[in-house]
Amino acid sequence: MEIVIPSEAVVSDTRKAFLRAARRLFAERGFYGTSIAQVAEELGLTKQALLHHFGSKERLYGEVLAQMAAGLSRVVERARATDPDPERQLEELLLSLYRNMFDHPEDTQLLMRELLDNRSRAPHAHSWYLKDFLAAIVAMVRKAPAGRSLSERGALARAYLVLGAINYVVVSEPTLRQMYPDLGDPEQQFPEEIRRLVRTFLAGA
Repeated sequence: MEIVIPSEAVVSDTRKAFLRAARRLFAERGFYGTSIAQVAEELGLTKQALLHHFGSKERLYGEVLAQMAAGLSRVVERARATDPDPERQLEELLLSLYRNMFDHPEDTQLLMRELLDNRSRAPHAHSWYLKDFLAAIVAMVRKAPAGRSLSERGALARAYLVLGAINYVVVSEPTLRQMYPDLGDPEQQFPEEIRRLVRTFLAGA
């Protein structure tokens, strides 16, 4: 009987497929609402196949979050490359995040689910995948002329409020469209408000 050993390309493709399915299900149902078996069933594979690649649901979830964090880091780097002025970098970063959230709504859902689900897991967490991303935003805020007087805690609070507002708009966009049919396209309407929001919260430093 001939034993066929999967090639590295096949193994890599299988891992990527598992991560795509897991990302969607974790975003839709959260960490606790998603089982390994459900992720495997999405691809017509077995639970054992998924465990072979990731070992546990926790490790699979960690890789999904690491992927999302890597994508956010790329958004930060692009914003830094656009303009030497920290305030304009911050504007570009938040606008890019806004567009990225509309292009990849699962990431926004996943982020919100993580914040909601993580309350009981947080005391035992060993990795904080989004901390570098938040630190980069805080650094931009504190480098802007109006933000230099802010403490790290103050800059984090202001950045977090703006991020929360953006997330809320994206997550609630389908409901907003139904509630306000004459509103137009929020994806097109809100960018200028984001710029104004950045200028406002920096001006109040």
